Amino acid sequence: MKTTATALHLAQSIEVTECKTQLPYTIIFSDRDEIFCKVSPTGYAYIFKYGVICYFNFALSEKETVLAHLKPYIKNPVAQNLVVTETLTVVTNHTQLDTDFNTVYLNDLDPEKVRLVMLNLSQSVALDRYAAITEGLLEETRKHTTFLELKGRLNIKDKKLQKYIAKAMNVKNKISENLYIFDSPDSAWDDQELNSLNHKLKTKFDLKDRYQVINQQLNIIKENLELFKDIMFHKESSKLEWIIIILIVIEVIDLFVLKFIA
Repeated sequence: MKTTATALHLAQSIEVTECKTQLPYTIIFSDRDEIFCKVSPTGYAYIFKYGVICYFNFALSEKETVLAHLKPYIKNPVAQNLVVTETLTVVTNHTQLDTDFNTVYLNDLDPEKVRLVMLNLSQSVALDRYAAITEGLLEETRKHTTFLELKGRLNIKDKKLQKYIAKAMNVKNKISENLYIFDSPDSAWDDQELNSLNHKLKTKFDLKDRYQVINQQLNIIKENLELFKDIMFHKESSKLEWIIIILIVIEVIDLFVLKFIA
């Protein structure tokens, strides 16, 4: 059987705990971060709290039905033109587990194997989204460093700078909290076949290297923003020093004037 798995990054978050009881499907696995459910005899849906939903062997009408059930629990949806999506061809009943450029080969339709495919595909889409956010932050940082190089001063206010720092740290925290890039799911720990499939999928999607690139970019951004913060702190300190000096001069002048009048 040849089918497809499709993952979409729809929103900043999905309240999976709240929506679990509202889904009219057979839930195979769930926790506070994700829901993996069977929608039809060969169709599955995987929902993640970090705003990604993945479909396996779905018709368009079935996707719309699932989205209708999830709509009240989708928080801060991504603009339609910014939705990151990725589709993967899945061939089942193959002679062995394998992957190539855009296809995964499974030897059967074991739900745990399907789940691993959908999990890694969803993490790949999430990394694409985080990479886009990180690149935007890095580009903004480049603009400020270029301005600093050309003008010898910063063109950013303290409050905006603090927001940039917080945004960079939030992206880093979300990746660490939500993506299992370096860990195997519990189902793969005690099953050699599942563990092998998980390893092949992580290699295929290049998850670890992509994570490292994003992490390095975030560290560069953080270092630059911390430098900007130090420059601004020094600037404010200099202003304060001048204010103190001016106040002292005024006080001295005042004393001389009073002495002269006396």
